[in-house]
Amino acid sequence: MTFSIWLSLLMICMLGAMSPGPSLAVVAKHSLSGGRLHGVVTSWAHAFGVGVYALLTLLGLAVVLKQSPALFMVITYAGAAYLAYLGVNALRSKGGVAAKLSAGAPVRLRIAARDGLMISILNPKLALFFLALFSQFVAVGTELSSRAVIVVTPLLVDGLWYTLIALVLSNPKVLDKLRMKAQLIDRLSGVVLILLALRVVLQA
Repeated sequence: MTFSIWLSLLMICMLGAMSPGPSLAVVAKHSLSGGRLHGVVTSWAHAFGVGVYALLTLLGLAVVLKQSPALFMVITYAGAAYLAYLGVNALRSKGGVAAKLSAGAPVRLRIAARDGLMISILNPKLALFFLALFSQFVAVGTELSSRAVIVVTPLLVDGLWYTLIALVLSNPKVLDKLRMKAQLIDRLSGVVLILLALRVVLQA
């Protein structure tokens, strides 16, 4: 794989990572409620899921998903259900993230990692994204090193982008301002997640 081809791959991955959606909402939620470490853990768990999809695309699973509408629908509805679950939990939150933190309520890193991983794993559109855009790169990179680059590039881009988001949101100056509206943020993030779940179902 030449450097120019890799740059094209890098640009596509950056555009994909920067597109706003449920992943951004989940990273923001954990960055605000748990702080910097929780946001970073969520980011890299999500990136791991992206890497898994990139690998599965190389192995041909994306083709199977595209040719099996029933399986695609099952994964789509599972993803929508998980988004709705996260949204309902945010709406039911009492006191907002500021109250939780000031009360010393524990926020487990395992939960942050789980949410980050699941929000990417339960997103079948990632498979179609890689299927549509990776085919040209898979064709020019048949050796093991090229295939490793194809998998690692989207993983690193995704992890670094959402880590940047987590660092910005967990900055003390930013966080102090956001904590003043913590309960409103909980409610808004809950509504956004539920609306995203509905959109997934309607577009399925």
